[in-house]
Amino acid sequence: MRALLVVNPQATTTTPAGRDVLAHALASDVKLEVIETSYRGHAADAAHQAVADGFDLVIAHGGDGTVNEVVNGVLRGGARAGTPMVGVVPGGSANVFAGALGIPRDPVEATHVLLQAIEHGTSRRIGLGQVFADVAEGADGRWFTFNAGMGLDADVVAGVERKRAKGHHASPALYLSVALKAYAQNVRKPQHFTVEIPEEPPFDDVGMVFVSNTDPWTYFGDKAIQLNPSTSFDGGLGLSALETLRVPTVGRYIAQVLATGNPKSAKLVRRDDVGYVRVKCEEPANLQVDGDFLGTTTAVEFRAVPDALTVAV
Repeated sequence: MRALLVVNPQATTTTPAGRDVLAHALASDVKLEVIETSYRGHAADAAHQAVADGFDLVIAHGGDGTVNEVVNGVLRGGARAGTPMVGVVPGGSANVFAGALGIPRDPVEATHVLLQAIEHGTSRRIGLGQVFADVAEGADGRWFTFNAGMGLDADVVAGVERKRAKGHHASPALYLSVALKAYAQNVRKPQHFTVEIPEEPPFDDVGMVFVSNTDPWTYFGDKAIQLNPSTSFDGGLGLSALETLRVPTVGRYIAQVLATGNPKSAKLVRRDDVGYVRVKCEEPANLQVDGDFLGTTTAVEFRAVPDALTVAV
């Protein structure tokens, strides 16, 4: 088996020593090549080249952003037979995709799971989400593995990216401070979205839009944040959209998310298995996929694609 290990040396918990141990362990079972990323999009380019070069497995060692790039590189040109499997060894701060697959968040334990999958030839075919918008590059849009959204959550992602560019370390405290600031801004100047899903009339004047491809939505430290607990890699997309961002509604929503992971409200539009979610707005709004800020747009379609990717697990 030919395998490419794509390492993001800037990820939160990746280290040169950890990379070397991982590479040594993998090299005993596969014909391994290693590449360290040096620019945004490098992991996607490397994974795409691995497809052309006939690799059997592409392993992402980094955070969810690295995983997202590897997936987009492997699937550049569309989901099709013969693409390499993807393996994951977490090295970021949240590692949501790995957690949703049951892969340990500890890199050493995750390496053991990956080696077992290689030895026994085990894998899982999963569904993904696709985003089509003017800021999602390429005719095939942008793939996402666990979540995407417009409005408030994308505002948070954009804010955190700005902070990290200035040298701030990714942490729950950073996300919380940015989220509170973004929420205050949304209260002062609400965003207004129209949401369309199959076989239902449009939902007008929605305040925020979360789209899930699996459960959990994300992690806050070690706590799983669940918005659509019935959503999985084996079904369609989950939608969680609040019609208003007023303090009482948001407060009850957050309390339910933290307490039960099964939020319900008369002001909440929630669906757990839909084929697409279309969102429109008059003013440009922020868009994020898998915690990666894409830019601003006024129209986007999130589409479920079943059996899109094979993961070694």
